[in-house]
Amino acid sequence: MTNILLADDDARLSELVIEYFEGEGYQLRHAWNGEEALAMLAEQTPDIVILDVMMPKLDGFETLKQIRNHSSLPVIMLTAKGDDIDRILGLEMGADDYLSKPFNPRELLARIKAILRRASNEKEHDPLGDIEVADVLVRRRDRTVFLQGEPVELTTSEYALLETLIQEPGRVLTKQELSEQALGRPLTLYDRSLDMHISNLRKKVGLLDNGEPRIKTVRGVGYLFIDPKQR
Repeated sequence: MTNILLADDDARLSELVIEYFEGEGYQLRHAWNGEEALAMLAEQTPDIVILDVMMPKLDGFETLKQIRNHSSLPVIMLTAKGDDIDRILGLEMGADDYLSKPFNPRELLARIKAILRRASNEKEHDPLGDIEVADVLVRRRDRTVFLQGEPVELTTSEYALLETLIQEPGRVLTKQELSEQALGRPLTLYDRSLDMHISNLRKKVGLLDNGEPRIKTVRGVGYLFIDPKQR
């Protein structure tokens, strides 16, 4: 049974989500704030965490920051409708996805399924096949990444994007392809999560020796992973 941790101080919304998810056969634990959420995480690791941005005692951003200090556990942020700053900040800090309030619990469940399905597929597909391009190594059997022999900590979404791009170095993948293959959902209008994940990923994998980014933007199309040997 999938185990979900929801941290949100909105009693009415939380009750609605809990009722819907339990009706769909999911196990959901609820925390009223970030402090409670972190305490629950210490007791039992869920499959995914849902964090509201605005919570008392410890808000969603600080809770996410503390989670990311030691874990790449999938996290979805709940943000106020139309608040682009919160969404961007959450993605920059390592959230895998976001959903604006108010929302339909069915849409939240669809986002969760996409993230967990992606993680499951990554484990099952060619689990022992390493991918190495220049000084970047992706070890798929345990979903770890190394840059010049040093481990690189990636979130679930960042890892999925890197694995998708590095499998075909030199080939331009459209944003739609990347969203569907790596994030597990179609790209929608005004959705900036893909671009933010790529931006975070670029910072973590660094630059090539000549100062160019390893992940190149093809304006109006998408992105490609550069293999210096192909030049």
